Amino acid sequence: MKYLWLAIIAAQTALCSDNPVIVELFTSEGCSSCPSAEAMLANLERRQPVPGVQVIALEEHVDYWNQLGWRDVYSSPQFRFRQNDYAKLFGVDEVYTPQMVVGGHAGFSGNSYDTAIKEIGRYGASPQDEIALTASPNARNPSQLDLHVVVQDRATTHNEGVLYLAVTESGIVTAVTRGENANRNLRHASVVRSFGVIGKVDAQNPSLTLNSTLQFPADWKRENLRAVVFLQDKKSKTITGATTLELR
Repeated sequence: MKYLWLAIIAAQTALCSDNPVIVELFTSEGCSSCPSAEAMLANLERRQPVPGVQVIALEEHVDYWNQLGWRDVYSSPQFRFRQNDYAKLFGVDEVYTPQMVVGGHAGFSGNSYDTAIKEIGRYGASPQDEIALTASPNARNPSQLDLHVVVQDRATTHNEGVLYLAVTESGIVTAVTRGENANRNLRHASVVRSFGVIGKVDAQNPSLTLNSTLQFPADWKRENLRAVVFLQDKKSKTITGATTLELR
């Protein structure tokens, strides 16, 4: 797992998205039931089947399959920890793949299309915090990109919220040679290539303005990259606002 260098400085405000819904899929290249779930996630993001809702896909590869015959190069313990946090929230004893989580508040089998549509529609109808996201070339290094992020006009309660930045890459295909998916070419959805906290808000500081400067590793395909910024309630894990931006 590679991480982006993040520098936090002052920024200007920008425009926001409408009715975004973060759909996370915990998956692994070593799991034979995961490719169909990844195809479903890609289909949800491509077709946008719920009227008035923007599905934002995050394909998060966990690492606990790596000792079972195939090491997933996109996996990270970071996503195992995140899935464990959801397991505690949902009151379950074990984590599994594929698991889908919608809006940070509903977890279910990653291959359950009907449940996904129902939960996306339900979450998409709830009030959300406004997050503005724009980008501009870095003045000192053209290979870097400055993201400008603004959180304002919060529609939800002013509990403590954690602001995350994920960079996803689409169009990734892996030829798997061992494990449960041996001799298969796996076509992934929006794989999370970098993930981290870039800010926090609370009742005393409900608004936030910042920049994150991104530097892209050479093996990432810039034309397939997106930035995803979302605000998640620290206690309930509900995602209260989100937006996304292509990084071409």
